[in-house]
Amino acid sequence: MIIGILRETGAENRVAMLPGEAAGLKKLGVEVIVENNAGENAFAHDEEYKKAGITPSSRKDVFSKSALLLSVNPVPEDDLKSCREGQVLCSVLNPTENSKWLEKARLQGLTVLALDLIPRTTRAQAMDILSSMATVSGYKAVLHAAMLSPRFFHMFMSAAGTIKPSRVLILGAGVAGLQAIAIARKLGAVVEVFDVRSAVKGEVKSLGGKFIEVEGAKEDAAAGGYAVEQTEEFKKKQQELIQQRAIAADVVIATAQIPGKKAPVLLLKETVNSMKAGSIIIDLAASTGGNCELTENRKTVVVNGVIIIGKSDYPSDMSTDASKMFGSNIINLLKIMIDKEGKLALNMQDDIINGTTAVHAKEYVSQRVKQMLNIK
Repeated sequence: MIIGILRETGAENRVAMLPGEAAGLKKLGVEVIVENNAGENAFAHDEEYKKAGITPSSRKDVFSKSALLLSVNPVPEDDLKSCREGQVLCSVLNPTENSKWLEKARLQGLTVLALDLIPRTTRAQAMDILSSMATVSGYKAVLHAAMLSPRFFHMFMSAAGTIKPSRVLILGAGVAGLQAIAIARKLGAVVEVFDVRSAVKGEVKSLGGKFIEVEGAKEDAAAGGYAVEQTEEFKKKQQELIQQRAIAADVVIATAQIPGKKAPVLLLKETVNSMKAGSIIIDLAASTGGNCELTENRKTVVVNGVIIIGKSDYPSDMSTDASKMFGSNIINLLKIMIDKEGKLALNMQDDIINGTTAVHAKEYVSQRVKQMLNIK
């Protein structure tokens, strides 16, 4: 079997697999080819792929020769015409945003493996691309805020007097939020954290953050560790507390998202207007609507001196290590999908394979995709 690594289009700087990881993939008994210059933006050149035993090829050849195609994002719709029935596409999918693309792929008889649908179970931990990329986002978001802030993060004592540490408010204690807590604390900030899941309280405290709890949160064990939609009464209480904490904060890192749905609005326009001039809001949920009412995806806006950055693509900015993590996650997934003869064996009885397969044999497979797209 031949596996092809595609060059990303648009502003994406990552590549699905760097030379080192691609060489590791060959140990599974497959041949690997890579599109010319696929790794350039992640600082991996074709010569490095060649040294790893990977053949650089034209995009046309990668599509025509490969049984399995790897990419970070779904291939452009026009590229679907280059695919043949039975071919496997593997990338982050975002089913709700790319529902029309997915339907075309299904009707064409393609198999789509959605890396963002990998179940969050202990067994699947080493394959969890969302967690890997969220780690990058939480790390970079805090460093970005620290660079932009007109205030020190840590307490600073000098002959000129004492500077108080910055106050950082983190909305959501998922992987990105927890990483943001760790980095903000290392930089010396005072960190407060909101999350509707009481289960993360211990993790927040262990990292040095103060967990701000709102009573009455609804939790669902079937949500796989993700947050769920809350009642209007809870949302009102939550917004009141968040407004109080945000007004006192120098930096807000917003990470709260609900899979398959619009991100919850946690910072209202009125709250932003009451914040200190020079405060920074970094909204990692921008691509799904944003946690701040004034967020604009991929844009920086300034409201009454408050800087609001709508940015969900920090992993693209950290292209080398993000690509390394991405490729490692893919290898761990493919280990359970490739048999001893180096052929793809999709066992739909396996919970990870079933959950990751969006469409196969012209049928929708993943239950989460069916729920997101209201398919019965």
